[in-house]
Amino acid sequence: MLYIFLGIVGVWMLCGFRVVRPVERGVVETFGKYSRPLFQGLNFVFPMFQKAIRVNITEKMADIEPQEIITEDNLNASVDLVVFYQVKSDPESIKQSLYSVNDFESQIITLARTTARNVIGGMVFKDVNSKRKELNEKLATILQTETEKWGVQVVRVELKDIVPPKDVQETMNQVIKAENTKRSAIDFATAEETKADGVKRALIKEAEGDKQASILKAEGQAEAFNLVNKSFTGNAQVLRNLEVLENSLKENSKIVITDKGISPQIILGELPLKLNAK
Repeated sequence: MLYIFLGIVGVWMLCGFRVVRPVERGVVETFGKYSRPLFQGLNFVFPMFQKAIRVNITEKMADIEPQEIITEDNLNASVDLVVFYQVKSDPESIKQSLYSVNDFESQIITLARTTARNVIGGMVFKDVNSKRKELNEKLATILQTETEKWGVQVVRVELKDIVPPKDVQETMNQVIKAENTKRSAIDFATAEETKADGVKRALIKEAEGDKQASILKAEGQAEAFNLVNKSFTGNAQVLRNLEVLENSLKENSKIVITDKGISPQIILGELPLKLNAK
C-alpha cells in the first residue's frame, strides 16, 4: 500500500509541472484566486488545487472589417483599418489582461471601430485621404490611452483603404489627371527654357570669343604697323644722312660723326676730309 501511495503521489507531483514558452507569461490561481505570476521556463503548480493560465505576449493583428463612415463634409466613405497590439510582459499587465477585461481581443476591435468613426467623422474627406500618417498616429494614441488599463500596448494602427463614393472617386481621378497634365506641361516648359538658356549661353560665348579674337587681331595689326613705321623712320634718317654726306663731300666739308648722327661742318680752305668720332 505504501508503494501504491508513493506512486500516486509521484504521478500527482509530475502532473504539477508546467513549461512556459518564451512567448508566454501567465498567472497561478489557487482555488480560483490569483496566487502568483507564471514565468517562462519550468513552473510547478499543485494539481487540483492550483491552475496555470497562460497569456501570449507576442504582437497580434486585429483586422477591422470595412465600415461606412460619414465625414464632416457629408461624404460616405468606406474605411478599412488594422490594429497591431500586444500584451505587455510584466506581471501587473498580465493580471490586468486577465482580470480587468473580459476579452481584450474582441473589445479592441470594437473600440477601434468606434474610435475610427469618431475621429474620421470629424474630418473632411480630403484630409482623411491626404493625412493618413497623422490619422494613424492619432488613432493609435487614443487606442493606447483606452487600453492602458487592460495591460495591452497598441503598437500601431494602419489605414488599409479609404474608398469614397463612386462619383467622388471619378471627380478625384479627373483632378489628379489634370494635375498630372499640368505638371507635365510645367516640366516641358522648364526643359525648353533650360534648352534656350543653353543656346543663349553658347551664342554669348561664341560672340565673346569672336570679340576677343578681333581685339587680338587689331592689337597685332597695330603692333605690326608701329614696327613698320619705326623701320621706315629709321631708314629715312639713314638716307638723309647719306644725302648730307654726299653733298658735304662735293663741297669739301668737314664731317663730324656723333651719337646723334652725321653733322657736316663746312670749313673753307680745308680740302682733306677729317672724321672726328665722339
